[in-house]
Amino acid sequence: MLQVFDERNRDLIVNVGGKLTHRDRAAVSPFDSAVQGGDAVWEGLRLYGGRIFRLDEHLARLRASARALAFGQIPSGEKITEEIRRTLAANGMRDGVHIRLTLSRGIKITSGMDPRLNQDGPTLIVLAEWKDPVYDAGGITLITASVRRPAPDCLDPKIHHNNLLPSILAKIEANAAGADDAVMLDPCGFIAETNATHIFMVSGGALATPTTVSCPEGITRAAVLELAASAGIACGTGDYTLPQLYTAEEAFVTGTMGGLVPVVSVDGRTIGDGVPGPVTKRLAALFADLTATTGTPVT
Repeated sequence: MLQVFDERNRDLIVNVGGKLTHRDRAAVSPFDSAVQGGDAVWEGLRLYGGRIFRLDEHLARLRASARALAFGQIPSGEKITEEIRRTLAANGMRDGVHIRLTLSRGIKITSGMDPRLNQDGPTLIVLAEWKDPVYDAGGITLITASVRRPAPDCLDPKIHHNNLLPSILAKIEANAAGADDAVMLDPCGFIAETNATHIFMVSGGALATPTTVSCPEGITRAAVLELAASAGIACGTGDYTLPQLYTAEEAFVTGTMGGLVPVVSVDGRTIGDGVPGPVTKRLAALFADLTATTGTPVT
């Protein structure tokens, strides 16, 4: 699975610190904390028919992550939303759009890791691109990465931070193996998530997904859990091992970038019949309806 360049994005207008600029002329200071040490938090949003799905939840997580990192100043949800609106309007966007928000600690007075060097407030970057869901709706393949998700006492995933090298290293392993993505385990050997998405599996008609001890509390994951409950589909969260995933009747992944996507094989083992199963298809339909009928108007 390789994303391709969309010609509609060639002349994008991006928003860096409130300044709307052509993508080729946009600039982030070499003294910015995102550049100096990955000292930033982020969110991925999706625009459906002029509405952003679960915007309030995404902005709450962004701002909570910034508080956890002791940012000196954090823009309000209203301010961030206004910058999103300005960016979308500048690009004439209404549907089929993915938005990446980055909020760094800001520009330092001199290079260094000490947050006291940040004295001018944070930098907000709004990058909106024409981007359809990135995965094959017919199903994706996974391998298991050697790279592990850290425990909360190392780098707590409740902070939605920009330190994404473990995910990148896992993706490199998936690429080398010819798979779409990689399953990542926690320090105890239980399934955490993939390099980019949360994992669900179906056994005995019931849904199961790992806890969020070693992975972020996904917005799409939460929506799927709610949909399952309202549809009468039993669902549990807990610690699950790779053999439980290998022998599942169905499996799928969730995330803002790709939505809800079936998994057809893991480490060379075919999942179920190797095609999207009935529970997966039912939840995918419910999720599609949810995203088509709810969200915060921004255009």
